[in-house]
Amino acid sequence: MSSTSASASPSSARGGVRRGALAPALLAAALGAGAPAAAKVFYTQEEARALAFPDADRVEARNWVLTGEQAARIEELSRAKLDSKLVRVWRGSKGDAILGWATIDVRTVRTQAEAILVVLTPEGSIRTVRMLAFHEPLDYLPPERWYEQFDAKTKDDPLRVGGDIHGIAGATLSSRATADGVRRALAIFQVLLAGER
Repeated sequence: MSSTSASASPSSARGGVRRGALAPALLAAALGAGAPAAAKVFYTQEEARALAFPDADRVEARNWVLTGEQAARIEELSRAKLDSKLVRVWRGSKGDAILGWATIDVRTVRTQAEAILVVLTPEGSIRTVRMLAFHEPLDYLPPERWYEQFDAKTKDDPLRVGGDIHGIAGATLSSRATADGVRRALAIFQVLLAGER
């Protein structure tokens, strides 16, 4: 697998890295390092990439340090806060064809992290959403079928729990964290990738 990167100007990159230096540590924590006893890791990062693009002959990581303007636009479109200006998106390809895009969104739900995989079509609609790791008590984890309601959603859908996304009694914060992550993935696509098809 190869990796390419794009970044903001050096002055904004310095600020973004400083504030976002914890992003790799959060990802590692969410995917198993130092996990509490009740935590569950369903897929590693490598397994998630294979799950996202089973037919790909190439999966490439693209990395950005967002400018202030890009970060503000993503937050505006997603109606959700970014914890870091560091963004990584994987592009799956077969030959010259782009199969899709994937991000891993790591967020604190109550006091512990969850990590979700959001896979987008080449056009930017949701192909699938999968829970990768959940460190809250498993009683707060929505059932697998709940995630299917995100399939085929686009940036034009509200993706609001209690609206077009059904809530789960006892898992309200988990549901909201997932919906926020899906909206962030759609906004990242719109701001950084919409011209690449």
